[in-house]
Amino acid sequence: MPTKKSPRKGSLQFWPRKRASKFLPRVNWENIHDSSKVLKGFICYKAGMASAYVKDGTADSLTKGKRIPIPVTILECPPMKIYSIRFYKNGIVAKEILVENPEKEMKRKLKVSKKKSLKIDDMKLEEFDDVKVICHSQVKKTGIKKTPDLSEIGLSGSMEEKLNFVKEKVGKEIPVLDVFEKNNLVDLRGLTKGQGFSGPVKRFGVTLRNHKSEKGRRGPGSIGPWHPPRVTFRVAMAGQLGMFTRIVYNSNIVDLGKSEGRADLKGLKNFGDVKTDYVLVYGSVQGPVKRQLVMTAPFRETKKQLKKNYEFIELR
Repeated sequence: MPTKKSPRKGSLQFWPRKRASKFLPRVNWENIHDSSKVLKGFICYKAGMASAYVKDGTADSLTKGKRIPIPVTILECPPMKIYSIRFYKNGIVAKEILVENPEKEMKRKLKVSKKKSLKIDDMKLEEFDDVKVICHSQVKKTGIKKTPDLSEIGLSGSMEEKLNFVKEKVGKEIPVLDVFEKNNLVDLRGLTKGQGFSGPVKRFGVTLRNHKSEKGRRGPGSIGPWHPPRVTFRVAMAGQLGMFTRIVYNSNIVDLGKSEGRADLKGLKNFGDVKTDYVLVYGSVQGPVKRQLVMTAPFRETKKQLKKNYEFIELR
């Protein structure tokens, strides 16, 4: 009989496997080019999953023109506000302007400087390479919690277009309807559900040993040779599972809008009612209910996802 073989367990692309340092991950905005709007991203919250009936309009699809059910994730997207504007030079923050009179929740969360900050009109565009904004969500409107989440969000267009956008939106609410549209592709960045301290079988998918094995079944058969006299990091061992930063690429926006008057967005399990704007994306999204996520323009669009065209009918 040939020797049983299987590929190694646990991709080393995801390393180290430890808890992420913050809930909203950093985004490399310079590599995101396919943004139809000036603002490249938005902070949202996972409300749960449901089944949606849609009319399939995808070209060459076997179900074209038919009414089909698809899995969707409901995301609540309360409006955002600009907290500060960052001016970059050679990839480093050269100047930062705080918005005047920040909200009470922001003063509690951050140490707001009492010094008078610079004004946007005083900035000379030729001295800087890029402009980005730090936005905070108005999560208090959702009823999930009071403390807002902050994230740096990139802008698309020329320096003048970016500056005009900032001047127009400072002090005003930015709804998700101004950033994304139906049938847009989006990437979702956030943390997975935390599983705590887990063994190697659950953590890496190591095969169970024979039922007559000594010293337990749910572990690797060997943790290494005598020489080198140490256990390498490649051996599947017990440790932290979950709370890892992951990205879901190219999720299709099936529907979005305001939740007012929609009975199908009320009484969601472990979440409650969706009180602000919502977005329905095709498929599943990482994290438990109420997890904060960063929804961005697509990093790398694929033809397969681009050609999908669903006309929303109703939630099931």
